[in-house]
Amino acid sequence: MVNREQIGAIGICGSGGFALSATQMDTRIKAVATASMYDMTVASRLGMDKETIQATKEKLSKQRWIDAQNGYPEYIPYFPDKPHINALGGFTTTSNLAFMNYHLLDYLDEISPRPILFIVGDRAHSKFFSEEAFNKASEPKELYVVDDAEHIDLYDKIDKIPFDKLELFFKNNLK
Repeated sequence: MVNREQIGAIGICGSGGFALSATQMDTRIKAVATASMYDMTVASRLGMDKETIQATKEKLSKQRWIDAQNGYPEYIPYFPDKPHINALGGFTTTSNLAFMNYHLLDYLDEISPRPILFIVGDRAHSKFFSEEAFNKASEPKELYVVDDAEHIDLYDKIDKIPFDKLELFFKNNLK
């Protein structure tokens, strides 16, 4: 049986952005934590000028015809090297078309007064995603930096993941 007043969400990498997005809208979620958070909608346009964005849209739109002809979408595996059955570790080639169409975290301030915990490695290439989201979010919020940690270290390096911090965060906020 689920305690309807004690629902929390945890998201890692892109799922961190999705967990925040879900929490923006679903008030049943009482606390949310992210680790190595990525905002896929920002990442999908990162470093592109207007012409590059248009060219990318045209290329990916044409890929949709190829996917339709093949009967399945082209898939781009990222990591892990050996995907798990229910967690392939990547997106379809055309996933960025959907991500380019909106801003995932436009309503971060609406999560308040529910708490947010952002966990990030001090050497993570993705650190700026958490910092930007933290700056947009309203209180209560916390940015917790893990020393000597890269982005992917917070996926499965149990000596780097601050389990005690996560446990305390949810114990204190899901009473």
